[in-house]
Amino acid sequence: MRIVAGSARGRTLQTPKGSDVTRPTADRVRETIFNVLGQTCDDLRVLDLYAGTGALGLEAVSRGAVKAVLVDSGREAIGLCRENAEALGFEAKVEVLPLPVAKALETLVARGAQFELVFSDPPYAAKAGLEVLRALEPIVVSHGVAVIEHDKNEPLPEREGRWLREDERTFGATIVSIFRLTDPAV
Repeated sequence: MRIVAGSARGRTLQTPKGSDVTRPTADRVRETIFNVLGQTCDDLRVLDLYAGTGALGLEAVSRGAVKAVLVDSGREAIGLCRENAEALGFEAKVEVLPLPVAKALETLVARGAQFELVFSDPPYAAKAGLEVLRALEPIVVSHGVAVIEHDKNEPLPEREGRWLREDERTFGATIVSIFRLTDPAV
């Protein structure tokens, strides 16, 4: 597993050792996501939920994001996120929140945190895509983007609240849905 583009292009990331819990997003899937989003993440604040190795958030920092918050509650994942951020020299731009996603979102809302880009790759068995999307609205700026990875057996709607699906890509059993937060109704 490696960083696809940007300042850390080609650098490898540490991955889980035989864990069934963490399912890192494949390089080709990350590359496609960033091709759809645009190649740079200049000046964006990024949130990576169920971060695992931190690959998505770290890829965004490599491409110019000013801050990435990596959220995971698994001991191995927390260690991998910290280790990978340090190995890439991104410690100043990366915060690891070692909390379950629901608690982390409560914490971020309480802080008044705001993000332009959010990645969420929950365990497919949790079927948490829609729940996460609903919980993100208070911490995503208007016209911000949420990238939700989910199983093909967990379809997400085209519209949910202020979220509008702009794109959807299928990679075997994985679907990547890209949503944009629209302006509130007047």
